[in-house]
Amino acid sequence: MSIPRPLVVPAVKRHTATVIMAHGLGDSGAGWVSLAENWRRRQKFEEVKFIFPNAPSIPITVNMGMRMPGWYDIANFEDIRGREEDETGILKSQEYFHSLIKSEIDGGVPSNRIVLGGFSQGGAMSLFSGVTCPTQLAGFFGLSSYLLLSGKAKDMIPKSNPNKDTPIFMGHGNVDPVVKTQWGVTTAGALKDMGFNVKLKIYDGLGHSATPEEIDDLEIYLKERLPPTETTS
Repeated sequence: MSIPRPLVVPAVKRHTATVIMAHGLGDSGAGWVSLAENWRRRQKFEEVKFIFPNAPSIPITVNMGMRMPGWYDIANFEDIRGREEDETGILKSQEYFHSLIKSEIDGGVPSNRIVLGGFSQGGAMSLFSGVTCPTQLAGFFGLSSYLLLSGKAKDMIPKSNPNKDTPIFMGHGNVDPVVKTQWGVTTAGALKDMGFNVKLKIYDGLGHSATPEEIDDLEIYLKERLPPTETTS
């Protein structure tokens, strides 16, 4: 599985933190770069480097086997608790996300100044990679997403569980026709049952997309998790 290079928006000031934002099925990193561009225009998160990974092009069963950017194969959109999952693809992508985190740490960014997140498939990978991450993160989030390998995830959490107290943000629309709202509710409940600190916010009238209100809430979350280390005069 060959993974294209991610898009990177460098920090404006001294690089002290990193946000990794993963796209959904059929999309690319470019689809979410506007987040960083908007924050740059408003002089937000100037110490933060933004990484927008690009998923490899793989056959997607639910799309009649046609190739498209995806972090793992999806056989159907049935209930997440009973459907067959592409464990091999999920674990390969998990390894990739963990390598992105390690690369930032090796470059001098403390692990507790790194936030991992994403939308839909990217959010699902971020939640799974976050709870199984061997190092403590500043946070991780999932928008319109769900927990992968829910029957096995608990056993994949490191024994030290470095992210047990790490705040997790989840956002979900109440009319999402693709990733059902109940999947998000079930996921938040499962994470809480595992002992994680998760907050789920449901957005009225939102389908399978993001809304300005949700992005505003994400901005607040990132401000809390990645405060600037330099004071402005």
